[in-house]
Amino acid sequence: MADTIRLVEYFYITAPNTAGEGARALAMLKDAGVDLLAFSGFPQGRRAQLDFIPANPAFFKQTVKKAKWKVVGPKRGFFVQGDDRVGAVAELLERLGSAKINVTAVDAVSVGTGRYGAIFWVGPRDVKKAAALLGASASTSENFGP
Repeated sequence: MADTIRLVEYFYITAPNTAGEGARALAMLKDAGVDLLAFSGFPQGRRAQLDFIPANPAFFKQTVKKAKWKVVGPKRGFFVQGDDRVGAVAELLERLGSAKINVTAVDAVSVGTGRYGAIFWVGPRDVKKAAALLGASASTSENFGP
């Protein structure tokens, strides 16, 4: 089966870089019924950046507005799912590099049962070019749950 590559909206917050902050953010989203396609967190100076790729961006925005979170976004990124194989992510990055598209960041993981997933970001001016090159479909809130 070929890889499925979707152009997605993502949002981020900054939070104190202390134990439990990510858990608190994820618990609030869980309790509200927000389904996430992906989540990534990393230190940013003395704080942490928490990136959320919701299955339903409109529902995510409603939820965080009610919670009074200071959210940045929507921004655009890519969500990949496919059959795991040696060099799967290398192939993806090679295609982008050959087209002179710089990848800002990438996270990839083998998820067992012969599957892998990845999220990656390119600069805003390269989003349309990368989407066309990779045949990425656009994800919208109509495609996903609540």
